[in-house]
Amino acid sequence: MKTYKEAHRPASDFESRSEYLDHELQIMKPKRFRLNLPGRDFRFEWEDIVPALAGTLGIIAMYSSVMMAWANGLSEAWDHVTLGKEFAIEVSRVEMIIPAFLFVILASGFLNPRANLAGNHGPMIPLIASIALAGAHPLALAILIGVLGLLLSVFKLGSRLVDLTSKGVAGGLLIFLGFTGAISQINSIQSWGMGLESETVTAGSMGFLGLVILAVTVILYSYLARIDKRWLAIPAAAAAALVIALISGAGFDLQFTTEMGLPNLNPAYWWGSTEEGWMLGLPTAQHFIASLPFAILAVAMWSPDFLGHRIFQEMNYPKKTEKVLMDVDDTMTMCSFRQMVGTAVGGGNITSSWGTYMIPAAIAKRPIPAGAILLGLMVMAVAFLGSPMDVAVWPPVRCIALLVGVFLPMIEAGIQMVKKSTCAQAAGVCIFTAMVTNPVLAWALAMFLDNNGLIGDKDRPKNLSIADKFVIPLAILVVCVSAVFTVGMFKGIYGIQSFL
Repeated sequence: MKTYKEAHRPASDFESRSEYLDHELQIMKPKRFRLNLPGRDFRFEWEDIVPALAGTLGIIAMYSSVMMAWANGLSEAWDHVTLGKEFAIEVSRVEMIIPAFLFVILASGFLNPRANLAGNHGPMIPLIASIALAGAHPLALAILIGVLGLLLSVFKLGSRLVDLTSKGVAGGLLIFLGFTGAISQINSIQSWGMGLESETVTAGSMGFLGLVILAVTVILYSYLARIDKRWLAIPAAAAAALVIALISGAGFDLQFTTEMGLPNLNPAYWWGSTEEGWMLGLPTAQHFIASLPFAILAVAMWSPDFLGHRIFQEMNYPKKTEKVLMDVDDTMTMCSFRQMVGTAVGGGNITSSWGTYMIPAAIAKRPIPAGAILLGLMVMAVAFLGSPMDVAVWPPVRCIALLVGVFLPMIEAGIQMVKKSTCAQAAGVCIFTAMVTNPVLAWALAMFLDNNGLIGDKDRPKNLSIADKFVIPLAILVVCVSAVFTVGMFKGIYGIQSFL
């Protein structure tokens, strides 16, 4: 059998560019956990620039949003903690250098091109406020997510969790998280517009600006969806929001304060003291208990996320390309290690399969490795330059990128899952429970009721084993309820209001 290098033919041998890209996918034979080299095992093509650029823009906005959410939530939850924009930018830069080099360039680019890049867990972003208020610790959460993810990957239980969470429950969870997250970003951008004030602008006089940006975003997003170019939503909408804000005279609010260079890469600075970095110190047993239900939910949501990205490849790749499709278990392994390592060195991202890279890569008919290397280099360059991070955390750019890149797709995906009346019933119970309590407990309770036929499809229990109906769902429910009561998550209101 010919190797990739022997089977490769120049693009001039094919009638179209599409045929050449199809042939490239069909002849690739990526090695698993062995060295893959450019020229010998894969090639760089200009199409790799598109997913690399989209993934870079998407991850900058998402990383900065995650860190800003941690900064705001922890500042509210802890009396001695005061974190702001500068902290969020520096932690984001840490996440964009060490993990990008280890788990994007080396892992997915050279060592295992079948493992999709470890990026950001979009559905968890609207939960960070609740995570912080519950008394969780970012490092404790990362360790738990990493350990649970490794257990799932080793025992190949990812598909089991997919089966346990029906489309109705998953759809309800996505709709709730997408809705609450979207409302939060809409309120943020409108508050930003109302709060603009300078020597020439009176506070409140530019309140219309937020509405204008949102209106343009809706039109642009709808158009891109119409022409099947929604993978361009993040860069296109973020750029449009930036231009509109600058043209409208809001540029005085954009401050370039981040200097070129490397952030503090010493883990002891971030976690070794309560007066530096996160200002939280090392996690205690109480922190692990508070983080556990959110870690379970994060890992439970990995499998459908991973499978969705793989299916997107299957929809766009030609036949006989099974060897280049992302491996769900290998991706879970990489995400688990990346979660623990990235946070241990000072980060705070909640990781998952990198959708803003995979979706455009699949559309462009490109495999993982070449684009991963380009993306990793772009991300590290942005982190070193510094000033692009100031643009990324500017409210009109950050909020719009999250709206079109995370929350609107979550709502759409949730609605698509809820097609039958039985699914709608399960989704309704999940949404209502999340409003009354919190999304973690809502997912656990709805899954238990649904798997036993008490809500949703009454025939569903007939196709499940005793373990799937009672043992696993009940165990997860008991763990979540115990953790919720232990950390006092029912103090105050943890429904929709906690996200606004």
